[in-house]
Amino acid sequence: MAVPGAYDRSRKSAVVRGISSNYSNALSNYFGTKTPIYEEAAGSHRAYVTALRAHGTEVTILPELADFPDSCFVEDTAVMIDGKAIIPNMGHPSREGEQIAVSEHMKNFAEIIQMPKGANLDGGDVVFFDDKYLIGRSTRTNKAGAEFLASHVNKDGYDVEFIEVPNSTLHLTTVCSSPRKGTIIAAEGHLKENQISKFAEEIIWIPNNESYASNTIGYSNDRLIIAAGFSKTKNILQNEGFKLMSVDMAPIMQADGSLTCLSVYTS
Repeated sequence: MAVPGAYDRSRKSAVVRGISSNYSNALSNYFGTKTPIYEEAAGSHRAYVTALRAHGTEVTILPELADFPDSCFVEDTAVMIDGKAIIPNMGHPSREGEQIAVSEHMKNFAEIIQMPKGANLDGGDVVFFDDKYLIGRSTRTNKAGAEFLASHVNKDGYDVEFIEVPNSTLHLTTVCSSPRKGTIIAAEGHLKENQISKFAEEIIWIPNNESYASNTIGYSNDRLIIAAGFSKTKNILQNEGFKLMSVDMAPIMQADGSLTCLSVYTS
């Protein structure tokens, strides 16, 4: 099973967290062009939850955390492996503590494994690809964090590919997603073909000026949730046979968040 619902893209259940009332103070270094706005982000978040539920995912909504502006990005706070929740030390100091609230919820159905001090990782640097974990080493995920996660992945019988994430982007998932078996969607100008071609049967390249849209959520039968407003990406993915649903992610993008950032799949 590995990451719940990822192997077969069933994604039966997910955890999300409401937008923080202090969302205007969220980190923004890559995509943001204006101060993040709570009301707009809350609207996008509601549309996002609706889209997950429309695809058959049972969604649990955790309450907002006023003290943590970035806490809606729950993907970063836990990595699921076969009934275990790996709880990292957050990659940015202002986010340290978000994972504690998530682990309190996760302990109801998962074994909690805490990363040791000095091992930092954001879940946004982890992509489950068919039978292996792609682990990005980035400004948020250090060598110790990547190797700690890899040790647990290997222990459960899965392979690992380490990918160096360029400084041009925040996380691995920001420029990479896997919508169906054997396939990687990747953003041009960030990841290189030789980083992906050794394990992917098919690479779908998204134009550099639409890099944000390379983060997608794939479901079975080539159903795909994408960020709205990226016409080139929409045409590319429709031509690849995907059935698309779009969500307006512009307010989430202002805090460097993407589609996958907003959820953790639990079954």
